Amino acid sequence: MLDISFPKASLPKAGALVLLLAEDDLAAGPWQEADEATGGAVLRALQAAEFKGKKGQVTTILAPGAGLSRVIAIGLGLRAKLTSIVAENAGASAVTALSAESEAVIDARALAGGPLGAEGAADLALGAVLRAWRFDKYRTTEKSEDKPKLAALSILSADPAGARAAWAPRKALAEGVFLTRTLVSEPPNVLFPAEMAERCVALEKLGVQVEVLGPKEMKKHGMGAILGVAQGSVQEPRIVVMRWNGSGKGKKASQPLCFIGKGVTFDTGGISIKPAGGMEDMKWDMAGAGTVIGLMAALAGRKAKVDVVGLVGLVENMPSGSAQRPGDVVKTASGQTVEVINTDAEGRLVLADVLWYAQQKFQPKFMVDLATLTGAIIVALGHEHAGLFSNDDALSQQLIASGGTVGEALWRMPLGDAYDKQIRSDIADMKNVGGGRAGGSITAAQFIQRFVESRDGQPIPWAHLDIAGTAWSSKDQGPVPKGATAFGVRLLDRLVADHYEG
Repeated sequence: MLDISFPKASLPKAGALVLLLAEDDLAAGPWQEADEATGGAVLRALQAAEFKGKKGQVTTILAPGAGLSRVIAIGLGLRAKLTSIVAENAGASAVTALSAESEAVIDARALAGGPLGAEGAADLALGAVLRAWRFDKYRTTEKSEDKPKLAALSILSADPAGARAAWAPRKALAEGVFLTRTLVSEPPNVLFPAEMAERCVALEKLGVQVEVLGPKEMKKHGMGAILGVAQGSVQEPRIVVMRWNGSGKGKKASQPLCFIGKGVTFDTGGISIKPAGGMEDMKWDMAGAGTVIGLMAALAGRKAKVDVVGLVGLVENMPSGSAQRPGDVVKTASGQTVEVINTDAEGRLVLADVLWYAQQKFQPKFMVDLATLTGAIIVALGHEHAGLFSNDDALSQQLIASGGTVGEALWRMPLGDAYDKQIRSDIADMKNVGGGRAGGSITAAQFIQRFVESRDGQPIPWAHLDIAGTAWSSKDQGPVPKGATAFGVRLLDRLVADHYEG
């Protein structure tokens, strides 16, 4: 991780300096100190570049004097409209502009006095470290001049102590995001179900209690759905249960929050095999599980005062002589039967058994599942929003608000009897796909909802996040570099922090 420090305010004598300027600070502001030190070079360059301080505007001034190699000015927009996302994006822009520097200073004093307070500098740091992340463990011939050199950032704040205090939980969150990005980026020959389970076990060093269920335990619980998906692969499936007991109630704790992830470490589609083009992308069909694992690391890392259980169903979907066939009927752990029409609709089968186990074992306050479940959600929402399906309005509103705060957008999709009828089977309780392509993400959610039980006459609050369009990015976007996004880690951490810690 990029090394972050919050020293007492003092401009550097050499190297690179980043100045943050709001639109309404151009007449007077902390940037003037650097202008005076460089004999007015900063102001002259900003005027020549017609720098207005607008949000996202970036101007680089080379060799401005005073021993500095460069000064980079980044616009924040209007001070009254500063948000954590604006600060994070400024940090990301700074890292992009500083890639050739080994270390640099960001003067973040312009954030003081606005709506963010001392937390603005910590938000800036978070955006910087998230943008600086790289997955390069398999690059063996990359030239040193092609690698980013930035290793450390000093951030000047009007309240260094407050910024350090605000940075500590954000640093833990960043570690969780990095874990998810790493898991989703790993190749499928490295990250198969057993290996992914071992990486979950590593969370024990943070105080997370981890239990791993293998095929023997799955058979004992009657988990015919996930076992059916796994039967074509030589890689045995796993279900991993991760518990963080942060409320301090110990054995008296009841009704934890439950987060559940689909973890198909590679998805060929099985007998209903996918086209060859782009199949390599299916290494990230475990992104839902990766998000849950990263979330558990983040919550434990920042010592969240809440009881949470994360469950992931890990499996590989392969074609072989022993693979599940279209037309098979499997019995789920709930006792309901499923006619398998398409073996490429496997993620909902995995979730069906894991959701049932979560409810039977933990009696959760609510359940949120995440899955790269359908291509149909990309058709509906593109790559800008994840699909939200839920049986609970209050939980939905909380999720949408949390996503808006951290820049991970959700769009609520419908559920209803008309869609549910499409998954009726002639020979079993249900089939695993609807009738045709229309509404494919909705009928998939309807399938999952059939495994949500009632408590005291009311369904357990549940939400399903279809992240197929947001788990991977084909381009750099602010604090998210191209590749695995870890979509959902920050959103769910914010959900917990804002509504369920106490």
